[in-house]
Amino acid sequence: MIYSLNGKIIHKTADMAVIECGGVGYACKTTIPTLTKIGSVGDNVRLFTYMHITENALDFFGFFDEQELLCFKMLLSVSGVGPKAAISVLSSLSSEKFALAVASEDPAAFKSIKGIGLKTASRIVLELKDKLKKQGVLSDDIKLPSGGHGNASEAISALEVLGFSQSEAVKAVTSLPPEKSVEELIKLSLKKLSAKM
Repeated sequence: MIYSLNGKIIHKTADMAVIECGGVGYACKTTIPTLTKIGSVGDNVRLFTYMHITENALDFFGFFDEQELLCFKMLLSVSGVGPKAAISVLSSLSSEKFALAVASEDPAAFKSIKGIGLKTASRIVLELKDKLKKQGVLSDDIKLPSGGHGNASEAISALEVLGFSQSEAVKAVTSLPPEKSVEELIKLSLKKLSAKM
């Protein structure tokens, strides 16, 4: 199993990067966040990889960091979720947002993702919610709300739109009582964040 590739980017498309290592170009299907982070054609990069073998094909998938690779593998463990759907999820949600949506039991966070219906989203939440913390996808200092019906995810997204970083937004929102409404979570989080500025 090839764990990672370290080489030069020789080609990029909307969903793939070709990395040349030792004269061989490896076509790695990947996510939008990874394509954004790795740089341009001609740059050197290291991608963490996953090899998917079927009867008719051998595909490489590459990720900027190990956390994204771990989320990809976890998604593949869900019945009915293949590599294409997993890439789609991680192109729409960062690793942290994906983990937050699952741990806060919020299938609605997946509703706008192509190829992921409500049934599949519910299955992702059900099958992965207990695995997340064990796998170390979420940092230990983030305590997730339970039963928040997606309010936390919505509040975090709103704070990011307002210009706060994802880690700032996650820490502010998840330190508040989960039963608060989206508006209350945003308001209280803004107070916390502005006090630090």
